[in-house]
Amino acid sequence: MRIGVDATCWANIRGYGRFTREICAAMVAAAPSHEFVFFADEAAARVFELRASNVRLVTVAQGVSPTAAASADSARSPLDMLRLTAAVRREPLEVFFSPSVYTFFPLPPGLRAVVCVHDCIAERFPELTLPSKRARLFWNAKVKLALWQATRVLTVSDYSARDIERILRTPKERIDVAVEAPAAAYAPSENRAEVERVARKFEIDPGAPWFTYVGGFNPHKHVDTIVRALAAVSKGRARPPQLALVGSIDKDVFHGDQAGIRRTIAELGLEPQVKWTGFVADEDLRHLHSGATALLLPSECEGFGLPAVEAAACGAPVIATLESPLPELLEGGGVFVRPGDVAELSNAMRTLLDDAAARTRMSAAALARVKLLNWPRAARAALDSLERAAR
Repeated sequence: MRIGVDATCWANIRGYGRFTREICAAMVAAAPSHEFVFFADEAAARVFELRASNVRLVTVAQGVSPTAAASADSARSPLDMLRLTAAVRREPLEVFFSPSVYTFFPLPPGLRAVVCVHDCIAERFPELTLPSKRARLFWNAKVKLALWQATRVLTVSDYSARDIERILRTPKERIDVAVEAPAAAYAPSENRAEVERVARKFEIDPGAPWFTYVGGFNPHKHVDTIVRALAAVSKGRARPPQLALVGSIDKDVFHGDQAGIRRTIAELGLEPQVKWTGFVADEDLRHLHSGATALLLPSECEGFGLPAVEAAACGAPVIATLESPLPELLEGGGVFVRPGDVAELSNAMRTLLDDAAARTRMSAAALARVKLLNWPRAARAALDSLERAAR
């Protein structure tokens, strides 16, 4: 088959970009007989690194990169989207793959397509993810068009599949699941010296415990809850735990609440314990995870929860939201809490700080569970979906 692929979120530093890069690379490797035609804007083309005989890149001029234009409070230029549509129309494709509805653009009429909807968080919690009525209007219109044009819908977990069926009213028989996995870079550190070196790089005291949080600073991520729980577990400790807040501080186009988080940190007097690391490369992040007491992800909802799976691949237990597939994916590998519940989160943090046996047991379970996940299997599921769509 000749498969068209939307690569306009290739440069995205959040989960959408990671998913696109990992699954597309695995699909290309798994299906050498298929030809893949990737459509990218200039920013995505600059970082597009797939090189194979069955890959071709088409660069389409855009006034604003879709990664930035499809932000929480923005709208993409109709002319930019039409340029992408026209570029796709010029290619004799049998099926098209949109790895994320986030950068979806209208497809030529009649072209069979698979569109990936990662979750229904924006639909379930619009006030926490989309800052204005205008943003919600554009998001809802984009999702409706994507679902109308999609022959099949791909998602990243059974949890998300149930939400898509219930909330977006997509028939179950049209939905396929390609479960995500950690990137190859994520593995336990080989020695403590490397862990300590990276900790110091980000101003973390390697002699005291620390927790990691990885992701955006959106209201639905409940980072403020993490900060309050940190204050609760710090009381009475000679060496209180630290918190590494890992994620882009100035380049995230999604709706965030950094100011509110910083106010909470200041009110609780936690500035010495909380480290804003900014973006951290995979090789450094695996060392931070390897030395962490746990990864914290108490979000209102997660369609998958890739940061928790990446931390688990480094041997870190997780404390994550019940509103996600993580309790099943990482069963035994952590503690799962109700979103936004400070008491539950702080109790889980105390357990992992104070019970070394429980921490060791959960670390081993997390590693064992995450070994069941891999990108080649996800790629096979995506290719099966494309093949069904093309029939």
